[in-house]
Amino acid sequence: MMVTLRATPKSSLADEPVKICIAGLAPSQMLTIQASLTDDKGVLFRARAVYQADRNGEVDLERDAAFGGDYFGVQPMGLFWFLKPEKPFARLLKRDVINTPYKVHLQVFSFLQLCFLNQDQPLASQTVERWYSAPGMQRIPVRHGRIRGALFLPSGQGPFPGVIDLFGGIGGLTEFRASLLASSGFAVLALAYFAYEDLPAFLGEVDLEYFEEAAEFLLQHPKICGPGVGVLAICKGAEIALAMATFLPQIRATVCINGTNAINGAPLRYRDLCIEPVPYRFECVQVTEEGVLDLFHSVEENHTEEHQSSILPLEKAQGKILFIIGEDDRNYNSKAFAKQALERMRKYGKTHCALLSYPGAGHLLEPPASPFCRCSLSPFFPGPLLWGGEAQAHAAAQVHSWREIKTFLRLHLSPVQSSRL
Repeated sequence: MMVTLRATPKSSLADEPVKICIAGLAPSQMLTIQASLTDDKGVLFRARAVYQADRNGEVDLERDAAFGGDYFGVQPMGLFWFLKPEKPFARLLKRDVINTPYKVHLQVFSFLQLCFLNQDQPLASQTVERWYSAPGMQRIPVRHGRIRGALFLPSGQGPFPGVIDLFGGIGGLTEFRASLLASSGFAVLALAYFAYEDLPAFLGEVDLEYFEEAAEFLLQHPKICGPGVGVLAICKGAEIALAMATFLPQIRATVCINGTNAINGAPLRYRDLCIEPVPYRFECVQVTEEGVLDLFHSVEENHTEEHQSSILPLEKAQGKILFIIGEDDRNYNSKAFAKQALERMRKYGKTHCALLSYPGAGHLLEPPASPFCRCSLSPFFPGPLLWGGEAQAHAAAQVHSWREIKTFLRLHLSPVQSSRL
């Protein structure tokens, strides 16, 4: 009997599940399944797992447990979630989110394949396409006043809930999360704020009026429903998002992923207000045995008296705030910062904050399209950075948190808002 590999759907959004089944094997046969893709920069990512066929000679990844390889246990999407780069410290970041998908090659081998050998012939193979944009989506480059970025509009007349998407210290313009969120019916502005086109090459200060201009730009768009917009952000972007929620009345819903509760590193300015930062403690950076930089202790957790004015007065926020935390974040002690924020809100009798905290998850909590990345190179550091996390716990957290993010934003940005968080 001929071995068959069936992966469905053959073409899908990158954050949607793929069902993988194999048939035609010998009863109880051991086999290796391999997945591979090449990213936009030509870097190869691969994952493999060892399975055993049932008495009918079949394997179903939704039912059967992997014995070993890059993961173990029942992980229907393990071949996608645990892809690893052939080039050390590379990170999978989709650049062209509109025109090309990732093509993931799936192969079945009739033996334990602990090493990747190109001369091995598979028993069966199939290629699936993983897209970062839904059919009919528009990507509109944005150069409006000072604002630089890309606006993603779903197909249809709208109006759609509007969201600003911010990344952190990598700078530039990162679009994959914005395009996936827009594929779920949001109008999303992927916003650059330094190291992009004519923006400052280095984030010397945070000008909050720039982000206010972005919010107004969205609200004035005919396909975006008001009365406010949301923000989705991670790392330094989450710090800025929290400042936006605090001071900008246009912000109705904010998702902060692994950020802080104070202004750090660079001052924040907004009209006549200036918040001086808590300085980074680069002398506290640790270097692992692999030569990876651990920044965990470089951001002050217990703010001294002189830095109390750097803590954001969250009680002024008018919209809802959702903190999403990876408890094994090695970039910040983000759990401590989120708890401090919640305690401050309780102190002022505010109830519009919530926390989702994930044991074993690291810093880079992204849509489930992104494989687990424990450490990677960053453009503004001399070596790779440690993000933390345990692979299987982190992957599960990405699936759950992505669903919760979309639910939260949809709930609080719809024209008729609920009073509950």
